Amino acid sequence: MKIGVLGTGEVGKTLGGAFVALGHEVKMGSRDARNEKAIAWAKELGPKASVGTFADAASFGEIIVLATQGVANDAALRSAGADRFRGKVVIDATNPLDNSKGFPPTLAVAGTDSGGEQVQRLLPGAEVVKAFNTVGSAHMFRPSFPGGPPDMFICGNSDGAKKKVAGILEQFGWGVIDVGGIQASRYLEAMCMVWVLYGARTDTWNHALKLLRK
Repeated sequence: MKIGVLGTGEVGKTLGGAFVALGHEVKMGSRDARNEKAIAWAKELGPKASVGTFADAASFGEIIVLATQGVANDAALRSAGADRFRGKVVIDATNPLDNSKGFPPTLAVAGTDSGGEQVQRLLPGAEVVKAFNTVGSAHMFRPSFPGGPPDMFICGNSDGAKKKVAGILEQFGWGVIDVGGIQASRYLEAMCMVWVLYGARTDTWNHALKLLRK
């Protein structure tokens, strides 16, 4: 499968690397096709990894991973061009974090809207699934915790798209909890803040979330 990754930060590199490890081809996109971080990442991972612009990655991928800074999603997606996402599953791994007042951040979008909903509005022809936004990049692939595999909470308007993303998450080592339509991003992005606030309070980032059932 061909995967397009938008974003060259730790989340993009981790998820892109995970897809390569599972045998997929990955193109990492950024504003500049000569992005040094992306080029170094691709060189390290070998022939299944390549680089380009946001538009290149969106065109290349059968599935697209959005891994830019959440507050920069609008600019990145407009640069890529909405038509390049049409008919594709877009995994939105972002949170609209506002770091302008220092750490810990706050949500720049909350209440009656969310970053996930904004992405879906920007890409009306795509099937957006919010996922990977409630854990740090260090544990996104094959997470190992004493209590067993953690759960990844997802949401999106397309059941078919969520089924595809759930399959990916299971290959990555996650349990999957579907909480409904893309509007539920309002709550999953708030769950990110719970994860962040706990980390800030304890000065440790080796934690993940799990839904316990009886």
